Amino acid sequence: MVVIAALTNAVVAAVKIAVAAATGSAAMLAEGIHSIVDTIDELLLWVGLRRSARSPDETHPYGFGKELYFWSLVVAMVVFGVGGGASIVEGIVRLTHPTTVRPSAWSYVVLAAAGVMEGTSFYFSWRELRRRAKEQTLFRAIRTSKDPSVFTVFVEDASALVGLVVAFLGIFLSRELHAPAMDAVASIVIGALLAVAALLLVRESRDLLVGESASSERVRELCKIAAADRDVVAVKSPLTMQLGPDDVLVNLEITFGPWLTGDQIVAAIERLDRGIRTSFPSVKHLFIEAQLRR
Repeated sequence: MVVIAALTNAVVAAVKIAVAAATGSAAMLAEGIHSIVDTIDELLLWVGLRRSARSPDETHPYGFGKELYFWSLVVAMVVFGVGGGASIVEGIVRLTHPTTVRPSAWSYVVLAAAGVMEGTSFYFSWRELRRRAKEQTLFRAIRTSKDPSVFTVFVEDASALVGLVVAFLGIFLSRELHAPAMDAVASIVIGALLAVAALLLVRESRDLLVGESASSERVRELCKIAAADRDVVAVKSPLTMQLGPDDVLVNLEITFGPWLTGDQIVAAIERLDRGIRTSFPSVKHLFIEAQLRR
């Protein structure tokens, strides 16, 4: 599906660039660049998903889950450098060397068709983001999401829809007001929009790549499960690290009651291990440090 989506975006990019060449519109060219960036990004995320799914080996005992975070960071840099930079430069060039945007109904047809496709993709990415982060604002859902394949697509789709509106206004106003500068300004705005989206993606990918903890809600639930055990008298806040979208490392320090024997402590640890892994299947690496209250 990712490859099909990438091919679709490549076709849309080619059509946008052809219309931009025919009309001389900088805003349409910026949209073509945006679609090229989307194509590259989808392929890079696909590479990240494939490589992050590899099994652990001797040099990577915790697996390759963080490779997805690396490729999502590369995606953000592509959006910032290629998408934002090229669109802004093109807009500035057209401002300093204005050209008249030639009329063509194809500009509006292409933008409308792109809006339908981007809107459909946006709806599905929005629905998935809401499913994973219920009762949160969209910005908070992006901040707490641990899956770049979800929040990256959502941010890109949202910026694409806004960019299409900006491109439409730039082309329309430049024709109606006989002001070529409006088309150039639209290209700059689209580039700035992509740059802002890229900076948001860089921030999220960086935090995950350097070792972000599991969500605070998950940490609290882990503590509740451990504290509810009959043999536990104290639970220290666990140390957690997100190794992948569905791969969490947990280091849990627990104090057991002084009445327990060695065999009973072992049994209690095994019971806690089963309970935590059952409640949270994403906890793939669980280390329990046992302390005995004296």
